[in-house]
Amino acid sequence: MPLIVRGLMVAQALALSAAPLLILVGGLIGHQLHPDPRFATLPVAAMICGTAFAALPAARLAQRFGRRRLFILAMFSGALFSLCAALSVAQHWFTGFTLAALGIGGVNAVVQQFRFVAMDAADAGKAPLIAARLLLAGLVSAFLGPELTRLNDWYPPLGEGAAFGALIVCYLLAAMILSWIMPRTVVVSAQVAEAGRSWSELLQQPALPLAILSAACGYGVMAYVMTATPLSMTQGMGYPLSDAKWVIQSHIMAMYLPSLLSGQLIQWLGFRRMIFSGVLVMLACLSVAWWDQSFLHYWLGLVLLGLGWNLLFVAGTALLRRCYRAEEAGRVEGINDMLVFACQAFGALASGSLVLLLGWKGMLLTTLPALLLLLLVLLRTPRRSLSAGAEAAQGADQS
Repeated sequence: MPLIVRGLMVAQALALSAAPLLILVGGLIGHQLHPDPRFATLPVAAMICGTAFAALPAARLAQRFGRRRLFILAMFSGALFSLCAALSVAQHWFTGFTLAALGIGGVNAVVQQFRFVAMDAADAGKAPLIAARLLLAGLVSAFLGPELTRLNDWYPPLGEGAAFGALIVCYLLAAMILSWIMPRTVVVSAQVAEAGRSWSELLQQPALPLAILSAACGYGVMAYVMTATPLSMTQGMGYPLSDAKWVIQSHIMAMYLPSLLSGQLIQWLGFRRMIFSGVLVMLACLSVAWWDQSFLHYWLGLVLLGLGWNLLFVAGTALLRRCYRAEEAGRVEGINDMLVFACQAFGALASGSLVLLLGWKGMLLTTLPALLLLLLVLLRTPRRSLSAGAEAAQGADQS
């Protein structure tokens, strides 16, 4: 594995630890800082929306000014936003903390660009394997972020904000790694970027809509069901919070551990069978979770949900890389990430109210149209376009 890929894995693990940290303590801090409990989860929503809003600008800026410069600047920005979050908690300033979470979400959008750089650094045939390996960094982040809360007792004046003080160190270490491994290459000029194919020409590739929809559907359904699960277990069925925590932790493990094999699975099965398998696993998840609301069914359903997400997201990411040329990377990667994380944001924001309105089983049934749409697009996509890929698979800009 190239050194740049290993370095990106470490940098991504450090930088993305902000997301699980905010998911864990964002609602608690929001409840402490705002008198109205309805606004408690606003900082978490701000982070998710920040990622969705910044996805397209991040991709265009990376193409215009170079990924090395953008990545390092984003890490320093993340450190600054973390400092603002820590100080806002210490000063009991809800608005400041929410804005800091929004900024961290924007930094997360830049971190999502790491996977494209890693795939560019490897041979075209190894792109699926590299895309899967980059997801393993998310497993480290999922445990590193919550562990930062252990530092809250070390500096009582900051209270819960001490974890964000530790997050500053994570961002600065990531900046150091990126400054060492990222090459100084020539950026794509605005004139060259505009010389790429139009969207009407790009969308003539049947594989492109399928790649975007696979990743977006996987992320949207995953966030939708995962966010509603703790609420359904604790408020709907009366399970203790410790049971819900174990279910979510098992779900996170199921999201990232399959990355050890999912890259090879694409090479063995091909994109078509990989995406079809992801849809089947998602449908199995819904069936298990809908059938009964025992602890075992919650646990198994969320494990299957994580596995289905991995199959769909890895396949979509690797397939996308085969659908654009270097001068088109900014537009295609940006639109892809914007749609993917917009679906994640919608799923996370809508699930809480819908599970209370429709109930657990009713909420699960509302995911079927998205999965059926993905299955329909998959069946309508010619096999030839998935086996040969786009003729534009010449490597994206590594700047």
